[in-house]
Amino acid sequence: MNGSDKFEMFKNRLTKVFRHLQKTARKQNISSYRIYDHDLPEFPLIIEKYEDKLHVSEYKRNHSMDDEAHQYWLRQSRDAMSEVLEVLPDNIFIKLRKRKAGREDQYQKTDNAKSESIIEENGLKFIVNLTDYLDTGLFLDHRITRKMVMEQAADKRVLNLFAYTGSFSVYAAAGSASQVTTVDLSNTYINWARKNIETNGFNDAEKYQFLVADVLQYLGTLSKNSFDIIVMDPPTFSNSKKMNDILDIQRDHVKLVNQCLDALSENGSLYFSNNYTKFKLDESSIKASSIKDITRSTTPFDFEGKLNRSCFLIGK
Repeated sequence: MNGSDKFEMFKNRLTKVFRHLQKTARKQNISSYRIYDHDLPEFPLIIEKYEDKLHVSEYKRNHSMDDEAHQYWLRQSRDAMSEVLEVLPDNIFIKLRKRKAGREDQYQKTDNAKSESIIEENGLKFIVNLTDYLDTGLFLDHRITRKMVMEQAADKRVLNLFAYTGSFSVYAAAGSASQVTTVDLSNTYINWARKNIETNGFNDAEKYQFLVADVLQYLGTLSKNSFDIIVMDPPTFSNSKKMNDILDIQRDHVKLVNQCLDALSENGSLYFSNNYTKFKLDESSIKASSIKDITRSTTPFDFEGKLNRSCFLIGK
């Protein structure tokens, strides 16, 4: 297959998937969604639409192209995306992404630029940054899970652990939670979370609290009946210099889950998710009244068949 045939194949694939996904997105009033995830071996890309912009991640690989050939491939790919997805070339942001099991890449800066914009999801506003970090500030795969938390948050005390930019916190606040506590190890992301909350008009400093803390240490400080809902979406693995311990989610999940359950009120709920593709929940060691695998029911239309995370609703 020659070069032009390859790009024609790519355009045809994009046209087909975009036509299908765009229809569903319009029906559901969704403006930011994933379009493509390595559908063709020759184009190892993730393409996500954030309203009028595209965030594109190229998986790192041994492509045997020299720099000039690779730059040509990128330009041609960008032109194909611009044409088919009707996005201006200047609104397409392409990054190189290493293959990693977890979400550690989210903490790596790519350069010193600063390019933020605000998008809407379910009537709520979120600050996204498509240039400066390897992740954008909003994980699209948890769109449904966030809404579930919002629908159950009224008058509840909500704790968001490994909170990243606080999207679950925004949904909890929008669901009239009585208190929302947002915890992450990164100053950058806690500040981002605070801005997300304030952008949506939630300004009560007593109701909405933000902590820069190591979750592994923080959980040990909680007393019983501290929260009614806990959201925990940890990385697969973390050995950040800020942490006292190394986190391995397969090894450590039982302790983390049980500590969350200890801190919950009677009939409280834990939403526990992670991105380890081989993850196995050790149900027999978890002290819960109920464990429900909600992975499928929280999989959005744009991730069907391609979602590598698991999600559980665990009752105290």
